[in-house]
Amino acid sequence: MHFLSATLEDYIAENSQSEPEVLTALTRETHLKVVQPRMLTGHFQGRTLSLLSKIIYPKNILEIGTYTGYSAICLAEGLQQQGALHTIDVNAELYAIQRKYFDKSGYGERIVQHTGNALEIIPELDKTFDLIFIDAEKKDYIKYFDAIMPFTKSGTVILSDNVLWSGKVIEKLNPKDKTTKILLEYNRRLANHPLLETVLLPIRDGLTLSRVK
Repeated sequence: MHFLSATLEDYIAENSQSEPEVLTALTRETHLKVVQPRMLTGHFQGRTLSLLSKIIYPKNILEIGTYTGYSAICLAEGLQQQGALHTIDVNAELYAIQRKYFDKSGYGERIVQHTGNALEIIPELDKTFDLIFIDAEKKDYIKYFDAIMPFTKSGTVILSDNVLWSGKVIEKLNPKDKTTKILLEYNRRLANHPLLETVLLPIRDGLTLSRVK
């Protein structure tokens, strides 16, 4: 489902901050070499992540779901000078392209890659995070949320991507569609959680912004 027309999306991008050249190059290589390039964060959402990160000015960022590294670079733009971004992805085959563009971006020394199961890796990091971006396996969103909460503090911002799930969240639920069912429960949990302030933003496929009280 397209929530906005392609023409309007182009207008929005044209009237937002320009996409850095390194991300344009990453987008091109992803489309040429990697399956499912539609998973890329993209220009407009990428600039949104960058600006939010700069406003928050985090020391520690956690990203669950790296893909080819586009969103990690955007988020790293707001890091404190001595800060670090830890990004986790299950696909080891993407490690090289991630590192290539992390280093090209100028943030390579502050981006730490982890490959494997995020639910196992997060407790091992043993850090309190100022900013967390969840953009991995949708059926595990509730598990990710439960895993990260012990590593948050008052003021931590949690961003959750794809929460509108191509509009499936407002359609009649197919009993066999476990992913949409979990996302519906996830969205309700964030909206009603006593420790969170939450707003669901209609950016691309839905981006939820939550702040720990």
